Amino acid sequence: MSTEEKYGLESFANLAAASTSFGGRDGASRDPENAKVLIIPVPYDATTTYMPGTRHGPGAILRASQQLELFDEETGQEVFRVGIATLEEMEVNASNPRAMVAKVHSLGEKTLDFGLFPLMLGGEHLLSLGMIQAMADRVDDLSVLQLDAHADLRRTYQGLEYSNACVMRLASRHAELVPVGIRSMSSQEHRWVQEQALPIFFAADIHRRSNWQKEVVAQLRSQVYITIDLDVFDPAIMPAVGTPEPGGLYWYEVLELLQLVCRTREVVGADIMELCPQPGNIAPDFFAAKLAYKLLSYRFQDRTDGL
Repeated sequence: MSTEEKYGLESFANLAAASTSFGGRDGASRDPENAKVLIIPVPYDATTTYMPGTRHGPGAILRASQQLELFDEETGQEVFRVGIATLEEMEVNASNPRAMVAKVHSLGEKTLDFGLFPLMLGGEHLLSLGMIQAMADRVDDLSVLQLDAHADLRRTYQGLEYSNACVMRLASRHAELVPVGIRSMSSQEHRWVQEQALPIFFAADIHRRSNWQKEVVAQLRSQVYITIDLDVFDPAIMPAVGTPEPGGLYWYEVLELLQLVCRTREVVGADIMELCPQPGNIAPDFFAAKLAYKLLSYRFQDRTDGL
């Protein structure tokens, strides 16, 4: 009997072994059939710009997660007890970005069919489109909270519509966007933002305002998909991204936003994208793994009693 048949997940790719799963042997669900969370690693970076290498991000995050302390002192819980299953890395088609988005879309739908919370680890940001499409198929009142340095709102880039630089323009066809931390965009993107009256939160404005997190939440609909491009953080604390931009956000202010969103809205899925590992510097890998675990701790806060 295969792993998929044994755990009733025959529509999924193979589950990763406990020793290579998110959180390691201690954190991996011992009963994937009853898990609440599915970690989806997708090592793809065909349309990234400047520095390639985000295809190595999911593996680096999973390796770093082996060293996480699984008790979260802030929420007072061990969120792994809700059940965190991890897929093996998705097989990619490097020559066909549209096909990769469709593949993620299909997997996102299957994840929802099984009642699991998807947390995708990338890989390039274009992949988020597939997961957002899957959410929009099931949710009528969906917002996408985009944490990012770059607007990613181009209509095309280098002749491609399905490009890392266009992902949020494509996503806007399926859900309401709330971009946060933006500090890089083209003049064409800026005009489109004004035409659409997009509620964009520029990093420069955030640094001058208090309670900006509440202002962000006020723009969100009742159900939210969270997409985090790690370059939203300042390069001082997150240098391992393909296109770092100065003037980014910091750890605790982003955590405050994530906790507020999870407390006041229904978060239906999430992703953490664009880690570009740097040889000899493991801090960003651990940063991304810790961020994933914090997000799950907020999403499932107060739901681990008795587990």
